[in-house]
Amino acid sequence: MKIKAYAKVNLMLDILGTLPNGYHNLWMIMQSVSLYDTVTVTKNDSGKITLTCSKEGIPTDERNIAHKAARAFFDATQISNYGIHIDIEKSIPSEAGLAGGSADGAAVIKLLNELFETNLTERELCRIGRKVGADVPFCIAGGTCLAQNIGDVLSPLDDIPDCFFVLAKPKMGVSTKEAYDSFDNASYIKKPKREKMLIAAANGNFDEMCHLAANVFEQVIEVPERVEIKKIMREENAKLALMSGSGPTVYGIFENENDAEKCAEKLKSITKDVFIAKPVPFALEIIE
Repeated sequence: MKIKAYAKVNLMLDILGTLPNGYHNLWMIMQSVSLYDTVTVTKNDSGKITLTCSKEGIPTDERNIAHKAARAFFDATQISNYGIHIDIEKSIPSEAGLAGGSADGAAVIKLLNELFETNLTERELCRIGRKVGADVPFCIAGGTCLAQNIGDVLSPLDDIPDCFFVLAKPKMGVSTKEAYDSFDNASYIKKPKREKMLIAAANGNFDEMCHLAANVFEQVIEVPERVEIKKIMREENAKLALMSGSGPTVYGIFENENDAEKCAEKLKSITKDVFIAKPVPFALEIIE
């Protein structure tokens, strides 16, 4: 079976503190966008989990989130007579703050539920995904959500209006661990207006959401091209320009497709990883 696994952006990301288990307590409003990886899972008689990937440098062994997701699924369902091959055709850049790896892991869990006819609910799939990575539950549920705790407590919100996202990933990558370490070592963080953001989202006030959008990682992660990328986005009438996740990808939201296309063309002078996407109301879409 084959599935589209969609990327995500953060319309707001705040860190409230550290949980007793050592993970960070997060408050995020997340949005699925139409940039996707294509994941294919094939059953076989090998008795093993094997994996291939179209992009060089991505691990294809137990270090890959998709491999971990398969193992977590089989452990949770106690299926022992398995044999599968996972193939990932990458379009979502890695170490980008777009949850590309988590999307692949979510895709594998969803497809295995279909292939092995285990009939697990979305909540049960999310419970498996939580063991694999903090973003995996959202990458199973998708759409527009408030995500709390480590990112696994999800509250669906109304879909945002139709618009265009321009995503630009600078040449550098950002390690998630390094990003959180930088946050922990910061002497001062200006907090975003979470309550006002949630009220705006609940009321469907997208203009106000764009006005309030914020990501605390922007205060502690230095991305050399970010200022120039944001400047170009604003020149082309972006409603907002913000870094996603722990970075370094910066995205702009546009009401007008022509503005989005002009912005994307200008940004190609800074980085080759430029994409135009639209909001989607789900995270996964089986295609065959």
